[in-house]
Amino acid sequence: MKNNMTNFKEEEFDDTSGNDDLYEHFRFVADKGQNPLRVDKYLMNLIEKATRNKIQKAAVNGNIHVNGVAVKSNYKVKGGDVVTVLFEHPPYEFLLVPEDITIDIVYEDDAVLVVNKPPGMVVHPGHGNYSGTLINALTFHFENLPTSTTSSINAENNRPGLVHRIDKDTSGLLVIAKTEDAMTHLAKQFFDKTTEREYIALVWGNLEEDEGTIEGNIGRHPKNRLQNTVYENDVEEKGKPAVTHYKVLERLGYVTLVSCKLETGRTHQIRVHMKYIGHTIFNDERYGGEKILKGTTFTKYKQFVDNCFKILPRQALHARTLGFVHPVTNEFMRFEAPIPQDIEECLEKWRHYSQHVIE
Repeated sequence: MKNNMTNFKEEEFDDTSGNDDLYEHFRFVADKGQNPLRVDKYLMNLIEKATRNKIQKAAVNGNIHVNGVAVKSNYKVKGGDVVTVLFEHPPYEFLLVPEDITIDIVYEDDAVLVVNKPPGMVVHPGHGNYSGTLINALTFHFENLPTSTTSSINAENNRPGLVHRIDKDTSGLLVIAKTEDAMTHLAKQFFDKTTEREYIALVWGNLEEDEGTIEGNIGRHPKNRLQNTVYENDVEEKGKPAVTHYKVLERLGYVTLVSCKLETGRTHQIRVHMKYIGHTIFNDERYGGEKILKGTTFTKYKQFVDNCFKILPRQALHARTLGFVHPVTNEFMRFEAPIPQDIEECLEKWRHYSQHVIE
C-alpha cells in the first residue's frame, strides 16, 4: 500500500554539489488529487524548518529529484509524483553512535529483550533526535553482547531489533528482537495481531459507556502533517483500518482513567481514537489535550489543572501490558510495567479533587 509520506526526516539542507553517490533524506509521494504545485512550495509545506532559499539551493545543486530525475525549483508536482531530496552524506540517523544510556530491562534472554521505556526518550533517531534514543542505547548494549548474538542483529535499517515502537512522551513496554529469527517471528505476530498490548490513559471527560470499541481508518491529517486523524470508512478508503478497545478503570469527575487494548498498531492510534470520540488524552499537546477541555471556569480550577500539567508534563499514556509468544520456546509471555510516578501523582491529585471538591 502506498504511503503518502515516507522517510520524513527533519534535517537542514546542505550546500552540496550533486554527484552519483547520494543518499535519500526525504521521500514524499504526492496524493492522487494533488493540484500542480511548484516543488519548492510543495517541500516547504512538508519539511519542518526548511526555508524556500534552502530548498531552491538544493534544487540548483541537483539534490531534488522527481521520479528519479533531478528537477528545478519551478517543477510542478502532480499526483503520484515521487519527490526525493538527496545529499552526499547519509541521514544522521544512519550514523548511529552507541551511547551508554541506562535501560530499564524487564526481561532478557538470547532471543528477546523487553524494556520499560521512560517518557521523553525517542525510540529511534529521526526528526531532529539523533542521539539519546533507545536505539543508541540498544546499540551500545548489543555491542557488549557476545559476537554470536550481535552478528545477527537486524541492523540493515539501523534500528537493531525494533519490532514496534511507542511515542517519545509515552512510557512503557517494548520488545526487541536479538536475532533475525526472533525478528521474523515477532514481526509476524504483530502483523497477525496476536500480540497483547494494553495501555492506560487519563482522558478528558466522563465516558458514557463503561467499555466499548473505537473503529475508524487512521491516516495523515490533511492540514497538519504532524497529526493523524480518523477518516470515515466510506471516504475514499483513506487511512489504514484501526481498532481500539477501551474500558473505564476509574471515573474522576472531569477526567477518566481508561484501559485501551490495541487490535491494530497505527501511529498515534490511541491518541487519535480517543480524540475522535471526544475524550482527548490529558496533556496531549499535539492533539489539544494541554487545554482545559472539561470542568469549571473558576480560577482555582485552572490553577489546579495547571499544577497537574506541571506534575505530568506529557500525554498521560503508558504501555502497561505486553504479551507475545516467545520465538524460541513458543511459550506465551506477558509483562506488566507499573504506572510511572508522574501519572500516579497526577491521578492522586484528581482523586482528591473529585472526592473533596466536585462532590
